[in-house]
Parts: sequence; structure tokens; C-alpha cells
Amino acid sequence: METHVHQRLLGHHETFNILKNLKINKKLPNKIILSGEKGIGKCTLAYHLINYILSINEHHIYNTKDYIINSKNRSFKLILNKSSPNFNLIDVEDGKKNIDISQIRKLISNLNKSSFNSIPRFVLIDNIDLLNINSVNALLKVIEEPNDNIYFILINSNTRVPPTLKSRCINFKISLSKNEVIEITNKIINQNIYELLNDELIDYYTTPGKLLKILEISDEFKIDIRNLSLNNFLSFMIENKLYKKDRIFSELTYSFIEIYFRRNVSIQNTEIINFYKYFLKKIVNTKIYNLDEETVFMEFEDQFLNE
Repeated sequence: METHVHQRLLGHHETFNILKNLKINKKLPNKIILSGEKGIGKCTLAYHLINYILSINEHHIYNTKDYIINSKNRSFKLILNKSSPNFNLIDVEDGKKNIDISQIRKLISNLNKSSFNSIPRFVLIDNIDLLNINSVNALLKVIEEPNDNIYFILINSNTRVPPTLKSRCINFKISLSKNEVIEITNKIINQNIYELLNDELIDYYTTPGKLLKILEISDEFKIDIRNLSLNNFLSFMIENKLYKKDRIFSELTYSFIEIYFRRNVSIQNTEIINFYKYFLKKIVNTKIYNLDEETVFMEFEDQFLNE
């Protein structure tokens, strides 16, 4: 798992300030869930909050005016080098579909060790929907009564959170308007996204992370996405099985399938409405129960894209 952090926080300033003020007033919950669409910037927000807190008494502190992490900051360097005694990252390991119980056991072992300092310790768990039942149960044991100086930040991409876990955390919903998504993406790429992508690929519910992934596909496969329709792009993604490459590609495929139906559903066409309901249910069940995605995508392609 490579640690990559955007040093400038583009968007989510209001939520950052709420969390910052809670910390200043010693009221920051030590168990937080950040919920929102995949690629919307939840992890980036978490890293900025963590750096703000860890850098308070260090050189090159967090820039709260411009929402920037200083690259010279010691805590930031340690996190990037995966050597920080005050930070633990849990995410799906390469080649695996779930967060394994061994990862949680290793985390518990680390947290049980005496801290080298009085600085807060943070546990950032990404993709909490990929915690299997054993991992959840193991995590509950340490999250129920954590040390006062240990903070858990859980990242949820608008999926079902086990009630036993959700009830023990404070949930913060993270969102961006379409205009904010476009503005943030344009700042990241230093260009107008509409000059690069077909309008059909820029939906109301998109996120900066998803748009950047589309550009990544364009660069990697040398395809002209400015003139590529939604149907053709969906076919390309499914045929090349990009959903197996990266979780955000998987979310992107789901999003485009839903866009396809929203654009084609007609009151007069009961058949397409029934198919929409059918695939929507399959998508929800696949996400909730972590079922085989390939079956859903291939069936959709056969039914609608190969006509």
C-alpha cells in the first residue's frame, strides 16, 4: 500500500475547521467515520487533520490559513516513510479482497505497546466496508475502550457499515457539489476538465478521484476520451476488466452503469425500467455482501452494450 497524500486540501474546509475546533476545545471524538462517495477526498481530509494535530509542537506546522501540509514537517515525512510511531494505516493489501484479521491483530499489538511520547496516536482505516466479520469483531475489542490519546478515523464510501461498529463512532458526512468537483479537479490538473472529457462522462454524482482515474485510463491506453461516448467507455472498461485493477475503477463502473440507466429509463418503456430495478438491486447486493463484480458487469455488457 503506497502512501500518497495531497499536500493542499482542496475543498472540505468547513469540515476540517469543525474537526480542528473540536480538537482545540478538547471535544474531538476518538472514533470518527468519514462517509462519502469514493474519490471525494475523505482520506485527504483525514491526513490533513492528523498532520494539523501532530505538527502543532513541531517545526513547519500545518498551514491552517491555506490548508497546506508542509513537506518539511517531521511527522509528515515519517508518515510517508511508514515509520511514524503515532500513525497506523489499515487498508486492503495488494492481491486481497478484504482487510484480513491478521492486520487488525498487528494493529492491536502496536497499540498495546507503550508510546514513546505523549503525542496523540492515530489509526486510519480505509475501505471499512472491506473488513470481514472476523476483522470487525477483532477491531471492536480495541475500539470500544481506546486509550484517551488514540484516535480512530474510519473511511466509508457510502456503503453499509456494520451496526456494531457504526454505533460506536461519530459519523461525519462528506460531500461536494458538482461545481466544487469540477473546480477542485481543474486545480489539480491545471486545466479545464471539459476540454479533456466527453460531457457524458461527467455526471452530477462524480468526484475528483473518479475524474482523475478517467484521465489515468486515457494516458495509459492512449484513448481519445474527448470523443468517447458513455457506452463505448463502459465497454472499454468492462472488456479490459479495469474494475480488477483498482477499487475506484470498480466504483467508476458502477457509477456509469447507473448513469446509463438514468439516461435511458423511460416511463413508456417498462422493460428498461424493470432491467434498471434488477441491476440496481444486484449492484447494491454486490457492494453490501462483497460478491463477484465480474458477473454483474459482464451481464450488463451482454444485455445492453453488445446490442
